[in-house]
Amino acid sequence: MSRKTRYRKARFLNRKRKSSWLPPSLQSRIENILTWVNRLRCVCPIGAISQELVKFDLQKLEQPEIQGVDYQRGELFGFEIKQYLLVKWQHQCAYCGVKGVPLQIEHIVAKSCGGTNRVSNLALACQKCNQAKGNQSIAKFLKKKPQLLNHILAQAKKPLVDATAVNATRWELYRRLQQTDLPMEVGSGGRTKWNRVNQGIDKSHWADSLCVGVSTPERIIIKNIKPLLITAKGHGTRQRCRPDKFGFPKAHAPSLKYFQGFTTGDIVKAHIPTGKFAGTYTGRIAIRFRPNFVLQTKL
Repeated sequence: MSRKTRYRKARFLNRKRKSSWLPPSLQSRIENILTWVNRLRCVCPIGAISQELVKFDLQKLEQPEIQGVDYQRGELFGFEIKQYLLVKWQHQCAYCGVKGVPLQIEHIVAKSCGGTNRVSNLALACQKCNQAKGNQSIAKFLKKKPQLLNHILAQAKKPLVDATAVNATRWELYRRLQQTDLPMEVGSGGRTKWNRVNQGIDKSHWADSLCVGVSTPERIIIKNIKPLLITAKGHGTRQRCRPDKFGFPKAHAPSLKYFQGFTTGDIVKAHIPTGKFAGTYTGRIAIRFRPNFVLQTKL
């Protein structure tokens, strides 16, 4: 007897995802963090983990005046407009680029000229630039700086993709870090900033990581410390057949990604004693399945 598949449900109605499922792009962020947690535990006596469990209120960012029932129809809450703008405009004046001074919320299109409080119409400006612009149109104020004008208009519409990624991954990351069996503490973004300001430390991502949570020491010495900057390089491509520009196969990549203990992306120091390229070089390698590799000296 043949199977009765005529009325079988469509595949997209017959599949379930785990409650903790995340898109591959977001899952990669979590895996990168866990990879470095495990690496550092192998070489350092790490006794606890501090995580900044922050959230961005995207509903409030779009409509600062929203409240009541209208707000209940949103998705997230709890992040201030000023903090969002500080991140979006890199803690500097949008017009002159000055840093380290008090910044004011600036309406790109003045409210007296029909501008709104939507976050796409907000920027940060120092007091001097804010007063100089007044209620002028930004095109008139920056008519002698067309490149800066285009940059500000583009930046104003640019969303904070990383903010959305943090909202989606923060609890899954917290759950995965708990599985390391290390003591865990969480802190808010406001607590991190308060700790950093009290220490007199300039704003940076690596400095913020030193000031997360209530376990932050009363004194942090960072003089002459060079942070380790990490960039995810991936694990290579899964494409085995490489086509040319016309779509015809031109090469087949080997299935192995390691050769003689090296893999593409490793940082090496190569010493060439003789020849045209004699000298010592440091850079990333691209492996070839032969005794010689390709070395890129620009990290």
